[in-house]
Amino acid sequence: MSTKTKDHWSSEAYATSASFVPQLTQTVLRYLDPQPTDRVLDIGCGDGKFTANFLSSVAYVLGVDASPAMIEHAARTYGSEKAEFRVVDCRFLERERDILDKGWDKVVSNAALHWILRDESTRLSTLRAIYDCLKPGGTFVFEAGGHGNVSEMMTAMLWALVHHGLSIEEARAATPWFFPSDVWMKDALEGLGFRVDKIELEYRPTQLTTAAGGGLPGWIRLMGAQMLDALPEEKRELVVKEVCDVLQTVVTRDEDGSQWLGRNIVSS
Repeated sequence: MSTKTKDHWSSEAYATSASFVPQLTQTVLRYLDPQPTDRVLDIGCGDGKFTANFLSSVAYVLGVDASPAMIEHAARTYGSEKAEFRVVDCRFLERERDILDKGWDKVVSNAALHWILRDESTRLSTLRAIYDCLKPGGTFVFEAGGHGNVSEMMTAMLWALVHHGLSIEEARAATPWFFPSDVWMKDALEGLGFRVDKIELEYRPTQLTTAAGGGLPGWIRLMGAQMLDALPEEKRELVVKEVCDVLQTVVTRDEDGSQWLGRNIVSS
């Protein structure tokens, strides 16, 4: 996989189609237990809205993310003497010696590892780099999509790509997520030297946004952008419509018309 990838992200699109993500942070923040002396590395910090939840409670935060657009927004909105944001491809975190050598009290990641760990060739090296950058006795806390996450969306998107000419192998290769089970994650972390105090897989259905440009079509265009890119440009909006049509009765509640995706979250 190339180290240079197309940046599909923007703070505006994220706020329109995925504003629920930084709001669903109660579990990871409770596990993080921010303290005034903590120096925290935030992996996949995005636009900084999650980081802002604990920024005032710690000594210093470095947020890293592969998206220049999201980092620019985070730095402009939340940057200060105690909060720095930097563009880093976290698949290759072990190359960032100035980050690894600082010895972090805590490393945290919210709704990002299922993107970062998609690349199987760098999956374990990324987790190993997180282990290496912690102080002895430091803490790694995360939430990410777990096994079975957004399964209805995954199925519909795979079907649509195959329907428009891709092989099932090509469609699977275009999938941008890795959704591990709690068993896989526990085994991987312990194999690298972590002591896993707690890990759980939680079913957490999530309501899609209702903003103009958001909802189900907005989610597909933003979260599924890499899958759409596997098709010629002229077919992409047709796929968005087809997936929405297929999922309409699956995700829509009859009582009020609200739309929900089934989300499995692994946290540790």
